[in-house]
Amino acid sequence: MHRPAARSLLIALATLSAPSALALDVAGPAPTASTAATVALPSPQQVFAIPPAMRDMLRTQVINRGYSREQHLQALVEMIFDRHGMDLQYDADATLTVSEIWQQRRANCLAFTLMFVALAREAGIQARVQEVGQVVSWYQDQDQGLVYTVGHVNAGVGFGGRFATVDLDRNVLYDRRGPQPISQARALAHFYNNRGAERMASGDLAGARTFFSAALVQDSSFAATWNNLGVLENRSGDTGAARRALETALRLDGRQDAALNNASTLYRTLGMTAQAQSLEQRLRSVQREDPFTQYMLGAQAERAGQLDDAIRYYRQAVRLYDTAHQFHFGLARVYFLAGQLTRADRELLRAQELGGASQQARYQSKLDSLARWRAQQQARR
Repeated sequence: MHRPAARSLLIALATLSAPSALALDVAGPAPTASTAATVALPSPQQVFAIPPAMRDMLRTQVINRGYSREQHLQALVEMIFDRHGMDLQYDADATLTVSEIWQQRRANCLAFTLMFVALAREAGIQARVQEVGQVVSWYQDQDQGLVYTVGHVNAGVGFGGRFATVDLDRNVLYDRRGPQPISQARALAHFYNNRGAERMASGDLAGARTFFSAALVQDSSFAATWNNLGVLENRSGDTGAARRALETALRLDGRQDAALNNASTLYRTLGMTAQAQSLEQRLRSVQREDPFTQYMLGAQAERAGQLDDAIRYYRQAVRLYDTAHQFHFGLARVYFLAGQLTRADRELLRAQELGGASQQARYQSKLDSLARWRAQQQARR
């Protein structure tokens, strides 16, 4: 994700939580020599604390300008991204506290959300952290790159009793439930979970355990952390603890893809074939009824040139979530590649209808290109 200019920020801040769906490593690397005592675990107060110099900038560039709340919001965005303000840079690995963001001028999406909410509240703007169960996010060209993730969080800002979602990513598609407000404890669970995932990815298993434990202290019902803890226990060689953690994740969220996959893999290594098959069957059932998974499978098939499979997956995604313009656009692409031009035209029109003003020009360009291609083909006959 690139850092957007302040003027492009949508009032509709999508933040992708760092890995909450880590895959089980059956072989498991040897634990590192690091110990939990070496881990600097920020307290909840330290996560959100605004340093004095940052508060001074906020007062000068936002609070003291005497604007309305809406103008304060725009001034806050400018302060964060403008070169005369913080000039914040995006860094996918920077799950930082607010103070660390100020010092380093970088943040990932989760850290940005926590900082944004803290600063907005300081400026008198009603703000909250929100969570979305599933998202698909497109990066670079929507025809090429996309990311599917769980544990998505963003910010909501309130005006006159109504909340708008401030979204850093123009190209994010939420699940049907959309953003839901979460408690500060749940937001902190996301933070500590991310830090733990980063530690585990670097091989620091003891440090990861410290952060996962902190996440569960904040919210013991956070299934994503139980899944990650199961991966950690397995990598540490304790398959019994791994099984208990993964089974806890599934009790909390029986439809979580990562936990279903990880638990079934573990069951097979333990010789629990029947239990593994049962979870695998459940996983297939969940994926068949998940429009995002179907879309991802369609995109994979499209890239592999397997157009019939891509059409089938995209059609299923559209059936499950028929108001997602991106899904109709994907289906239009593969219809076009398969030579089914009438159907491609129909899906492009539907994508244009659903995309709204921000997508009108893009989809009109696609429609015009399709019309020119048709004219060229007819001229050659």
